[in-house]
Amino acid sequence: MTLEDFVEYCLAKPGVTDEFPFGADTLVFKVMGKMFALADAETFDSINLKCEPELAVELREQYDAVKPGYHMNKNHWNTVTVNGDAPDKKIYQWIDLSYNLVVKSLTKKQREALNDL
Repeated sequence: MTLEDFVEYCLAKPGVTDEFPFGADTLVFKVMGKMFALADAETFDSINLKCEPELAVELREQYDAVKPGYHMNKNHWNTVTVNGDAPDKKIYQWIDLSYNLVVKSLTKKQREALNDL
């Protein structure tokens, strides 16, 4: 997976914006203003993704490329090394999961606005 692939995939989702709130290197993707993915835009060596706590632990046990979220709540976030032992197909699925977890946490009004996009 390349940075371009990651950016294109994230931005194709409804209601997603990208920004650099933590400095020029940290690319953050948000849905309706809530973060679901971030990565170092300079090196693109890893991606932080939101995850259900039980699944987060399972993935860390299954893949060397999956670690507790760096600088994040380690119960709810994983850091995934790009081009490690986790196949790109799985990483795309985890991006979807992260996005869906955040959408699920939105208010009813926000979800309705998202559906109207």
